[in-house]
Amino acid sequence: MKTIVLVCDGMGDYPVEKLGGKTPLEAAKTPFMDQVAREGKVGLARTIPPGFTPASDVGNLAILGYDPHRYYCGRGPLEAANMGVGLNDGDVAFRCNLVTADGDLLLDYSAGHISSEEAGRLIQHVGGKLGSSTLEFYPGIQYRHLAVFRDPSLTDALLETKCLAPHDIMGWKISEHLPKGPAAGRLIQLMETSRELLPNHEVNQVRIDLKENPGNMIWLWGQGRRIHIPTFKEQWKVTGSVISAVDLIKGAARLVGLEVINVPGATGYYDTNYLGKAEAALKSLKANDFVFVHVEAADEAGHNGDLRQKIAAIENFDRLVVGTILKEFKSRKRYRVLVIPDHLTPVEKRGHVADPVPFAICGEGISPGGTQAFGESQAKASGWMVEAAYEILPKLLTEKTI
Repeated sequence: MKTIVLVCDGMGDYPVEKLGGKTPLEAAKTPFMDQVAREGKVGLARTIPPGFTPASDVGNLAILGYDPHRYYCGRGPLEAANMGVGLNDGDVAFRCNLVTADGDLLLDYSAGHISSEEAGRLIQHVGGKLGSSTLEFYPGIQYRHLAVFRDPSLTDALLETKCLAPHDIMGWKISEHLPKGPAAGRLIQLMETSRELLPNHEVNQVRIDLKENPGNMIWLWGQGRRIHIPTFKEQWKVTGSVISAVDLIKGAARLVGLEVINVPGATGYYDTNYLGKAEAALKSLKANDFVFVHVEAADEAGHNGDLRQKIAAIENFDRLVVGTILKEFKSRKRYRVLVIPDHLTPVEKRGHVADPVPFAICGEGISPGGTQAFGESQAKASGWMVEAAYEILPKLLTEKTI
């Protein structure tokens, strides 16, 4: 049995007045996801358990079949795993965004989707000034970087401090959304000091001249510590791979022993290589029985409040990813497909919400449920509600009929 999980990050949404009360998913042309719904079943799943922040690390961990209550460790450690940054038991890893601050306004959570080369120079500059034997900065991809505190005396305080994701507070006052808790003072000091170090760096001066948003502040969030987690093969006796442009997804894959496949042109943004991801998945399935394909573009459009780009991202995902894979497996019997977002990212909210997400499954042993299209309203009308999304994948991998 070949099991294929296709995640369109942030695809779910709320009804939009401009779309006549439809969601972007319902308004988009999605013949292949509709095919999955028509040939199989649709439902709603709670990827974000009550009490958890609606974030991609929580949602994708659940989709991979791991209970967040038992295995969630924060975003930082997942990204550290992918970057090859080792963590000791007392270390705390933070996601470190390069953002654009304008006075007291968080203008842009991604510093204009700054290039990795430019961002790397800025993070190295920050590390040279703020780093120490107990604090290390590691450059990552575009605006996404890592800061690791290696001071056991601070571990508990850092973990107990509440930090907000910058993409959830874009356009809001910085002063009202800074870290709160026992280590807040230390984190705020670092973030504010970065505002003194970064604006005059030559990278930012060039970006300003080009009328591009500068990376003039670091934002620390998503902290966590190392966790021990059973591998995918130990759990279900299945080997497989993960395809994504996002460090946290690839880090989760490495932690559970899944192969990480890097696709040329996979950017984590609107211009990502959709077709390349699908083709890499098909190639991987020749040797493995499981593949997890993650596409970030719809989530980025949601954060940007860009309705047009969100619909385009959903349609590209449907045509180039879902369509490519379904066409290959159309004549085969032993396969199952799951299509699902990890959370909702409504364009009108420009942030994640914890509402249940629509999902669709089809393949061997899955009897059609009578739904003709895939969308939020169809999933709700189905009456199938999975309260713990981490239960879906084990069913697909182990149960003969669903």
